[in-house]
Amino acid sequence: MRCMENPANNERDEEPPLSPQDVMDPRKMARSLYWQGWRVSSIAEKLGIKRPTVEAWKQRDKWEEATPLQKIESAIETRLCVLLAKDAKTGGDFKEIDLLMRQVERTARVNKYGETGKESDLNPNVAERLVKARKAPRKESGNEFTDEEVKKIHEAFMDTIFDYQKVWYRAGSERQRNILKSRQIGATFYFAHEALDRCLTTGNDQAFISASKAQAFQFQRYQKNFIAEVLDRELTGGDTITIRGVGAKGGNATMHYLGTNSRTAQGRPADCYIDECGWLPKFDEMFKLAGAMATHTRFRKTFFTTPSSKSHPYYKVWSGDNYNEGRPQADHVSIDTSHARLVKGMLCADYHWRQICTIKDALAAGLDLVTLEQILRENNPRDFEQLYMCNFLDEGESLFSLAELQRCMVDSWEVWAGDFKPLMQRPFGNKEVWVGYDPALNGDSAALTVVAPPDAPGGKFRLLHRQQFRGMDFEAQAAAIKAITLQYNVTYIGIDVTGMGQGVYQNVKQFFPRVTAITYSPEVKSRLVLKAINIISKGRLEYDTSWTDVSASLLSIKKTMTASGQKVTYEASRSKEVGHADVAWSLMHALDNEPFAGADSRPASILEFS
Repeated sequence: MRCMENPANNERDEEPPLSPQDVMDPRKMARSLYWQGWRVSSIAEKLGIKRPTVEAWKQRDKWEEATPLQKIESAIETRLCVLLAKDAKTGGDFKEIDLLMRQVERTARVNKYGETGKESDLNPNVAERLVKARKAPRKESGNEFTDEEVKKIHEAFMDTIFDYQKVWYRAGSERQRNILKSRQIGATFYFAHEALDRCLTTGNDQAFISASKAQAFQFQRYQKNFIAEVLDRELTGGDTITIRGVGAKGGNATMHYLGTNSRTAQGRPADCYIDECGWLPKFDEMFKLAGAMATHTRFRKTFFTTPSSKSHPYYKVWSGDNYNEGRPQADHVSIDTSHARLVKGMLCADYHWRQICTIKDALAAGLDLVTLEQILRENNPRDFEQLYMCNFLDEGESLFSLAELQRCMVDSWEVWAGDFKPLMQRPFGNKEVWVGYDPALNGDSAALTVVAPPDAPGGKFRLLHRQQFRGMDFEAQAAAIKAITLQYNVTYIGIDVTGMGQGVYQNVKQFFPRVTAITYSPEVKSRLVLKAINIISKGRLEYDTSWTDVSASLLSIKKTMTASGQKVTYEASRSKEVGHADVAWSLMHALDNEPFAGADSRPASILEFS
């Protein structure tokens, strides 16, 4: 490096270094300054650019949505451009260039790790260690448990269950368990733990069939949390979890988490658990699938659900009619499915062990997580009888049929995987959504829905998100709506302004001036309901199959007359004391943004309907 001592070179070294502005595109420089914390106006002044131009760059290039890694990569790129553009480089420049190139390599590995999740992509030394580990004798696995640990898991499992769940446990040796149960009494929680315990003690594979993959993975979350609490260890796995050294023979057993489209599962012998089977859109297929998987004598089938409609195929299994089909009259069986007969559980003539567990049964058997008075306040008598007292719904008065709603049910994790990422900070990216809101009235619950409008006129709506609120004032309800506007690109909000809704509307208007106010009347309700009927009957709505509350909410809406008897209106047995169908009304508020003509959208303006 003797040339560095040349006077001519020294003179060139003393020249002022090139600034980033000399070597970078102004748009990139503006972005870099913004990520350093500069304000838009300050950036415009610094670069001699008009402020609206910088603001437009910010919006188009989504500077605020950049990840920390993207910002770091940009900073590295900026500095490298400055150094590489210098005609004469000092020894320190070369060292810095070398350092920055290593950082480029590191960020590339981080990006690769984000795609694969493999630690070897993040750290090359890991790959070498993995090769050595494969050659070495296998040591203890993260999914391998000692006899003492298996015993501890079993004891913890038995300590956590209520008396009514002990009835299910004692019937675990039955080939077919069929349980009609109340909402929210911990059935999924219990059977997730039972299956884990059975996997460890018998060595049988376990299969969880649910309405969607999202629901199936609820079993896995319960199991992983349970192992973490009991043993302070991690149960590892993705679509499946394999546990080593289980059962009397010390073999391997796998737990499978399946949605309703998992037809390939029929080649996997296992104990089968079918969750909310009374709502499955493909119940006949799943019933046959479970039978195929549990063909061997050592396997068991467990069906558990809240009741849906008598028109659902599951009702034939529950009533015993499915057993009688195709058999001679002399071989027909009659099943007494009354609560009095099945409250304690019994093996019936069609070889199904049946039990009915209502909310009152669960409370009497130790359930202390809910109170009967609260449930009675928050649900009308018709819904209470169906959802909590295990009575099947008769669709005679309902405007919607379960068969139509089932055509709307999809496994969202798979069908929408291209553009919907529910676990991301912005699940739908920057794509447009509409929001419907049904405010709370006294003891009633409030409901919020987020709907993706069709990509083309006449296309399908997608219900991306729904949630309910209780005990919140109108300011808190407005805050919940504002949180949604930060998570999604909301272009329309429709709110019922009747009663308490006016307060919510006025607060939402402060941060979303284009909010649409909907004042209920028989005419407005007719428009909302007829629009929903039009969309659903044409199969233009999709929502996750596991969201049985959406189906139940829509099924509860019926036609009735106003108090004067002169006009038709639509109700869900709502009153000041009780309320339901909140999700349905909220959904209809969002769907109302599309006119009956079926155009892409209507102008988002403030409308009052009287």
